[in-house]
Amino acid sequence: MTTSNDKTGSLENESRRTVLGVAGATGLALMLPTLARAQSGNSLKVGFVSPRTGPLGSFGEGDAYVLDLTRKSLANGITVAGKKYAVEILDRDTQSDPSRAGQLAKSLINTDKVDLMLTTSTPEVVNPVSDACEAASVPCLATVMPWEAWYFGRGAKPGQPSPFKWSYLFSFGVANFVKSYLSQWAAVPNNKKVAALLPNDADGNAIRAALLPELLKAGYTVVDGGPYETGTTDYSAQIAKFKDAGCEILLTFPIPPDFATFWRQAAQQGLARKMKVVQVAKTGLFASTIEVLGPLGYNISVAAYWHKNFPYKSALTGISGVQLADGYEKSSGKQWSQQLGASLSLLDAGFAALAASSDPKNKEAVAKALGTLHTVTMMGPVDFTKGPVPNVSATAMIGAQWVKAPSGSKFKYDYVITENAGDPSVPVSRKPVPYA
Repeated sequence: MTTSNDKTGSLENESRRTVLGVAGATGLALMLPTLARAQSGNSLKVGFVSPRTGPLGSFGEGDAYVLDLTRKSLANGITVAGKKYAVEILDRDTQSDPSRAGQLAKSLINTDKVDLMLTTSTPEVVNPVSDACEAASVPCLATVMPWEAWYFGRGAKPGQPSPFKWSYLFSFGVANFVKSYLSQWAAVPNNKKVAALLPNDADGNAIRAALLPELLKAGYTVVDGGPYETGTTDYSAQIAKFKDAGCEILLTFPIPPDFATFWRQAAQQGLARKMKVVQVAKTGLFASTIEVLGPLGYNISVAAYWHKNFPYKSALTGISGVQLADGYEKSSGKQWSQQLGASLSLLDAGFAALAASSDPKNKEAVAKALGTLHTVTMMGPVDFTKGPVPNVSATAMIGAQWVKAPSGSKFKYDYVITENAGDPSVPVSRKPVPYA
């Protein structure tokens, strides 16, 4: 199966030279339309867009490994409604740039003629890709971003019909965060005063509007540090505000470089040692972004959208979460990350939709299959017939914590499950401990 545009171009050029030598230019001109129709009719092209480099690059660290597993599993193609199709996955790196994400999606749509688009990891990637597909009438499936920032952030209105026909998302939302957070925080004695450090971006604005009111309803006092801009280098004002209020819980949704800057300053200015719970979304998800903090990373809490101990297998590859994590660590020498399971879940769900469609070359049929998709991925059940809103299937969040790795481990941190209110079938390994 073809794995890159360069290889595809090389094979096509070699084929063109061979045909020219046999049939001549005139014969080729007559043959090309027929060859193109035959090739497109018996093969499927699937776009896969994610951030592999740049500030969000930690999300895409394991994508090459996951894509390699998937390509091997699909080497003999897939059969839909009795017809066999070869499969080509065209993966693209957004370099963490929203404009580039949209451009890559348009290129995959207009030049590569993909039959299905898959995209993952943060609004900066998922939203522009979804918008490009919606505008071009190409089915798109996405994951890993708050669904409110995807649905309402792209123009949908509460209580009104969905404006989207082609784009779908299975991912966590505010209710999933709230359930996990409240479960974790209740297990650690604290004064219920929350320091909210939320950026002025799609994630931060959605969380500010939807999650903070839920914390107030639950009896927490919320001290909002105000929307800060990505790349901020001085957080002294926010730190002073949180200290003056006596906050013992930190809630934040930063990109990795911003959190590293903030948390080092928080330690220097005496805020870190006052915190009982340090709840870090986005940045807190991956070992690579925690390790740069050194000892400041120990006992950071996270709501995880996947963990290697989730009790679900990949439909495409047949492997378990532990097998996926262990295989990645052996192959890369790096610690496993939860995006491994999410990226494989995206591929599992995408190909489940293609298989469920009456005709995977018919974009209307594929979009319809997405809208009624009910399957189980490594992240858990996906069911677009239930909501919470059209085009969205909500997935669970599970409490986890970065703790010091046991003696003999080749890694500095261990990532342990601390609560399972969102999915009781997930095993809990230990209770959460205070940050300081």
